[in-house]
Amino acid sequence: MLKTIPDESVDAVITDPPYNSGGRTSSERTARTARAKYTSGDARHDLQNFPGENRDQRSYRAWLEALLTQAYRASKEHSVAMVFSDWRQEPTTSDALQMAGWTWAGTIPWIKPASRPRKGGFKQSAEFICWGVKGTLDKDRDLYLPGHFIASQPRKDRVHITQKPVEVMQQLVQVCPEGGTVLDPFTGSGSTGVAALREGRNFLGIELSSHYADVAERRLRAELRQDDFVLAGPAA
Repeated sequence: MLKTIPDESVDAVITDPPYNSGGRTSSERTARTARAKYTSGDARHDLQNFPGENRDQRSYRAWLEALLTQAYRASKEHSVAMVFSDWRQEPTTSDALQMAGWTWAGTIPWIKPASRPRKGGFKQSAEFICWGVKGTLDKDRDLYLPGHFIASQPRKDRVHITQKPVEVMQQLVQVCPEGGTVLDPFTGSGSTGVAALREGRNFLGIELSSHYADVAERRLRAELRQDDFVLAGPAA
């Protein structure tokens, strides 16, 4: 689907790929489902798994680099790419971002107050957003965004295992100019799209799972209350 997007047609790439992480060893990372990796045993929900969670670290980097290369081609000059990661995959993610052509501009921590403790050590309370630029930042924009975010994952009406809080995504999508287009190659349940629409941006989403493509489409239609968007994916 990424290959069908015209050159220099999107203004920002904001995405949360399957991390292929969640374990200390290769077998721990590749032998378990997404639900087993990212959901605690006492979770009170039964959310569906998502695909793409069983790559080792080298194949993950090669795969992510290929996707970010296509996203780079589809992005306009001054576009920003933002890619979520956890602590295990943060170094690999920054490598893939740069290998795809983006100029790495930093790593933004997302602090989650409701997060997993670690006996004998430090709480696992942060994920990270690696971000880069195609060329240089647009210095003509009067835009100043935070360098970190604090918010817990949604609990009420949660529809995805790794769902991101819309209030955080609404701040991130502001890196896209008003009226511009945000691309998310890993749409999941559509939180980035909901945030983009609320902030007056257009949204182009791709989702491999037909289940989550349907979830995202319902959320986007509910946000818009009309049929003037396109969701790219198996359910389109």
